[in-house]
Order: sequence, then structure tokens, then C-alpha cells
Amino acid sequence: MKTIFQHIKGDKTIWAIFAILSIFSFMPVYSASTNLVYVVGSGSTLGYLAKHIFHLIMGFLIIYGVHKIPYRYFSGGSVLMLPVIIILLVFTMAQGTTIGGANASRWIRIGGLGFQTSTLAGLVLMVYVARYLAKNKEGKINFKESLWQLWLPVFAVLVLILPANFSTTAIIFMMILVLSFIGGYPIKQIGVILGAGIVALLIFILFAKAFPDIMPNRVQTWESRIGSFFEDESGDSYQVEKAKIAIAKGGTLGVGPGKSVQKNFLPQSTSDFIYAIIVEEYGLVGGFVIVCIYFLLLFRIFVVVRKTTTIFGVLLVLGVGIPIVFQATINMAVATNLFPVTGQTLPLISSGGTSIWMTCFALGMILSVSASKEETEEDILDDNPLDILHETVD
Repeated sequence: MKTIFQHIKGDKTIWAIFAILSIFSFMPVYSASTNLVYVVGSGSTLGYLAKHIFHLIMGFLIIYGVHKIPYRYFSGGSVLMLPVIIILLVFTMAQGTTIGGANASRWIRIGGLGFQTSTLAGLVLMVYVARYLAKNKEGKINFKESLWQLWLPVFAVLVLILPANFSTTAIIFMMILVLSFIGGYPIKQIGVILGAGIVALLIFILFAKAFPDIMPNRVQTWESRIGSFFEDESGDSYQVEKAKIAIAKGGTLGVGPGKSVQKNFLPQSTSDFIYAIIVEEYGLVGGFVIVCIYFLLLFRIFVVVRKTTTIFGVLLVLGVGIPIVFQATINMAVATNLFPVTGQTLPLISSGGTSIWMTCFALGMILSVSASKEETEEDILDDNPLDILHETVD
């Protein structure tokens, strides 16, 4: 055990948070999976738990491997990955409309495993934006130049994600605007970009309404979810009502691990609404502890930022770290009916390989920054992206 800790670098609290959330997730996932086994009639509870543990073990390997990489390589890596991401997103959109009733334009199959490309795309975009802002931090940003170098790639990726996943698109766009503000991008120009994003969304909605056969049910799904939030009508209100019942039954201390009743009626109980099952089984106390753990992660992110010596390192940590906490907040807000249904998972607790692995990749980058020795901005940003390939070959 001592040998293992000698090879683990970076912020120890973040490592502990990963371990606590991962180990805690075993019981809620195992408990909630009975919905899939006995109601849907698919697989076994032990099978779902084993799959979840496999995802977490792979996640640990991802964190360990990524945190060993000097974080300056992520700057050039984001440039190399952008065209790859665009190709993957185009391929994902082209492969179909449904797989087992699910929207196939969110997923691709890699070695028999489903992979959600939009999650990887969001991570790459945040690193790319951090790189651009760090390179232009000392000088005045040229708006016209930034349209081509920054916003064209951003909008190209977001346009490819939007038809299948509005909530993910909105979260990524919002996080990019926040990071741009932190990185010193002019506020007036951020307002222009925000306005352009809203106009682009309206154009997409009008196009989807005019040609429903091209993108069936997408706008209707958004309308349904927003309508169910304000009017308690539609299929999504059923999920929310069951989640509210689960939370109400939990009381202060909960009904006990594995004793949830609403898991048998609540769709997506292992992923989107797992927080409701946690509160039902572990009560208000258990739910509050989970909230505190995510905010502890946010605090440690700011601790890492305070100790970081480069602008790119600061923006990288904020760009990949804040979305984790933001996603967790949205997931818990949906379960408690404070926000419309979005389909966002609870990081490191919900089942789902893509979400776990991308969260682990982001944590690995944060740990890489926290473990790094002093770097200079020139060492990081003057790297030619192709140097990564050259060093790998050498």
C-alpha cells in the first residue's frame, strides 16, 4: 500500500474524494439496478454492479495515467484532438436514430462498449479554450481573429452536439463563456457571442420545426421537459413525481441501504435520478453529505488554482474542474425538482462508462497540474502540437 501511495502524486484530497464517491456508489447502483432487472427484465443486479466496478477501475487507471503526463502536453493535445472530435461527432450523427429505443446520435460503439462522444468533445473544447485564452492573456484580444481561431471551432463542435443533446450543448457553451470571462475575454464580446448562440439556437428550432423528418422529436422533447417542469404534465413529470416521493420517504436518516421502494418505479434510477434513491435510502443526512463532498471538490479545485504558477494551468483546472461540480449540481437539482429534466448523470456515482471515464480524465488533468513542478508559460504555449507525436515516436 505504501508503494502505491509513493506513485500517486498531486492533491491527496482529490484522490480521497474520488475513492469515497467511487466506493459509495457501489450500493446505490446495485440497489437501483433492480429496476432494470425485475421491471425491464434485463441482466442481473450483480452483473450491473460488476460492470459499474469495471468502469470505476478503468477510471482509476485513466486518472493514474493522465496525472503522470506533464500538463503542458494537454495544450497541444487539444489542437490535435479537435479535428478528431469533429469526425467522431459526424460519424455518431450518421450512424442512426435509435439503438434499443435510445438516441443513437449520442453514441458510438467501440469494442462492444457504448461511448458518448459529446462528453469527450466538451472536455477537449474546454482545454482548447484554456489554451487560446492563456496565449492571448498578455495582449489585447482581436475579436475578428478570435472568431476564426476560437469561436469557429467551438460553434462547429456545438452544432454537431446540439441535435441529439441540448442540455450538454447548453452546459458546455455556458462553461466556455464562464471560462472566457475568467480568462480576460472582453465582456462586451462575450455578450455578442452569447447573442450569436441564442440566434443559432432559434434558427435550429425553426429548422427542426420546418423539417421534422430530419430531426424527429428533438424540439418536442425539449418542450415536453420544460412543460413538465412548469405544468407537471407529460412523461417527464412521472419521473419527477417518483423522485419526489423517494426523497419524501427518505426523511432524515433514510429507509436503509438497498431498501428503496421507488427504485422499482423510477426510470433511470441508476443514472439520471440516482440522487433520489440515495436520499430515500440514506435520508437527508446522506444527501447532504454527498452535496458537501462535491463542494469540497470545488474547494480543492480552487486550492490547486491558487498554487498553480501558469495562466494555462489555472484556466485548465477551472475549465475541466468546474463542469464536474456544475453537472453534479444540475443532477441533484433535477432530482429535487429545482430544474427541468436534462439527462445529466451524477459524476462518479451514476452508472455509465463515458461519464465516469471523462470525469476521471478531467480529474487526472487537475492532478497533473497540482503535481507539476514550476512551469513557465512559454514552455507550455510555445509547444508545437506535433511535438507530442515526435516525443511519442522517440
